[in-house]
Amino acid sequence: MDDARARITKDGIRIYEDADFVGMRAAGRVAAEILDAVAPLVVPGTTTGAIDDFITQEIRRRGVTSATIGYKGYKHASCISVNHVVCHGIPGPKVLMDGDILNVDVTVIVDGWYGDTSRMYVAGQLARKAERLIEVTHEGLMRGIAAVKPGNTFGDIGHAIQSYVEAQRMSVVRDFCGHGLGRVFHAPPNVLHYGRPGSGPVLEEGMFFTIEPMVNLGRPETKVLADDWTAVTRDKSLSAQFEHSVGVTATGCEIFTLSPAGKFHPTWG
Repeated sequence: MDDARARITKDGIRIYEDADFVGMRAAGRVAAEILDAVAPLVVPGTTTGAIDDFITQEIRRRGVTSATIGYKGYKHASCISVNHVVCHGIPGPKVLMDGDILNVDVTVIVDGWYGDTSRMYVAGQLARKAERLIEVTHEGLMRGIAAVKPGNTFGDIGHAIQSYVEAQRMSVVRDFCGHGLGRVFHAPPNVLHYGRPGSGPVLEEGMFFTIEPMVNLGRPETKVLADDWTAVTRDKSLSAQFEHSVGVTATGCEIFTLSPAGKFHPTWG
């Protein structure tokens, strides 16, 4: 789409054309394929830095670009958030232990289009409370996605997630949200994972954005550590997150970041 002719809603949200879905499908698929390839590496004894090194190599091998290397000074091709880290965990020397759960978040640029996705992994044996947290978080994401269709609102998405998660006696993080994307990494709107039905901007065909709920076993409050990136739960409770990039269609939505190998959830496959 020619930027000069792009339609922007009164809320500042860009409306893309049918042809733009092709670019988003390609970018989303590459990001999802990379996360599929990560799965065998997540075992006790490996480091988060080793996983990120692999992701960096995969991005280079495919001839695409990392959206995160160099973004606001960030130096890595992924964020890897372990146990009570909510998001933006920095890969490094941390060794994974048996039972650790982790979110790996990757964004790539393919022919100018951004593919952004994250999912949960388990190193070794999955404890029951962590398994339930992962299940609730994934179901929350899918309920949010099910609310995406023209005429609904962003508040409907947030309410679908919040009402389900809180009924499971868990909490939705308020401090971070999803976002618009397309030919830019972050754009309007902010996609909240909580909210009131009927509130917020109205969904229209051609909107592209992420839905990426973060769910805590304990309270929703977070804090950012001294590195200015890593966000953790204040009460040190476990946290989980899943993220898809989606586009609003005439009848619902298209998920751009589906796992080609069916590995989006750690207990699948």
